[in-house]
Amino acid sequence: MNAKIMTGNPTNSRPFLGVDIGGTKVAVGLVDCNGKILAKGRKPMIATDTAEAGLHAVTVAIDSLISSAREDEIQGIGICAPGPLDPKTGVVLNPPNLPCWRNFPLAEKLAAKYRIPVKVDNDANAAALAETRWGVARGFRYVFYATIGTGIGTGIVLDGRIYHGNTGSAGEGGHMSIDYRGPSCGCGKRGCIEVLAAGPAIGARARTKLSADPSLHSKVLELAHGTVSSVTSELVGQAYAAGDPLAREVLLDTVDVLVPWLGNIVDLLDPDVLVIGGGVAAMLKPFFDEIKNRLPSCCVNPHASQIPLLMAHYGADAGIAGGAALCS
Repeated sequence: MNAKIMTGNPTNSRPFLGVDIGGTKVAVGLVDCNGKILAKGRKPMIATDTAEAGLHAVTVAIDSLISSAREDEIQGIGICAPGPLDPKTGVVLNPPNLPCWRNFPLAEKLAAKYRIPVKVDNDANAAALAETRWGVARGFRYVFYATIGTGIGTGIVLDGRIYHGNTGSAGEGGHMSIDYRGPSCGCGKRGCIEVLAAGPAIGARARTKLSADPSLHSKVLELAHGTVSSVTSELVGQAYAAGDPLAREVLLDTVDVLVPWLGNIVDLLDPDVLVIGGGVAAMLKPFFDEIKNRLPSCCVNPHASQIPLLMAHYGADAGIAGGAALCS
């Protein structure tokens, strides 16, 4: 039986429910008004069945968490869903990772079921808002956020509000090209920063270096049990932490493409803070000073050196916190 959630006037003491929907999982969490995650859970997502089966997977995850909460406790439900989507209507349009949903009114369906407000946005936008509300960007007015992992997602928050643009499609900074003759990105363009600096690109860069010189003795190859094709960005990060020179070289090559990209961002947006999150960002954190020191050389903005470059606060829970922030 579904937990009954009563409506009422929101108060600052009542938590929000953040929901992070991916191709294989639905992560949920109760988040208080200060951005603290009080409880969280995780359930499988049914992405390749019917639209209703996908919705059922989401409600199962929600019910598993709110069953332990008081009936009148939840202020609102915020959903991080893969795009493209319409944040104004809460309609999920045609996400490649969720083929079960095409023009699916996710916010409307969940609001009807739970009788409380529901907001929907993409994960990077929502995570940017969470960092602005409660994380490392608190107190800043012009926030640029990037999550670097398997892909690169970005969000822009101006004066405390997500910048969506005219149609809701703004903020796709991961698909900003810095080399129009570069490799093809999954989006169809060439030379996007995602195809040059996300996790798969780092793994591929290491594999190329190892294949070019079979005599190299690298911790990366050792971690891959001697099989070049098994090298991933995660192994590059582990090898760097162990002091491996090749891993350092690979990560510096990644910095080489990130710096001009961030320079373009600074010149376009003039942010007062840059926030980086995601699994790849964690391994790049030792190079943040390098990035910041080199940034002015790739900007016309005379204040580039004054812009803080910060590691995101929420890490793997960015989607949960981001969903909650949409309702705050």
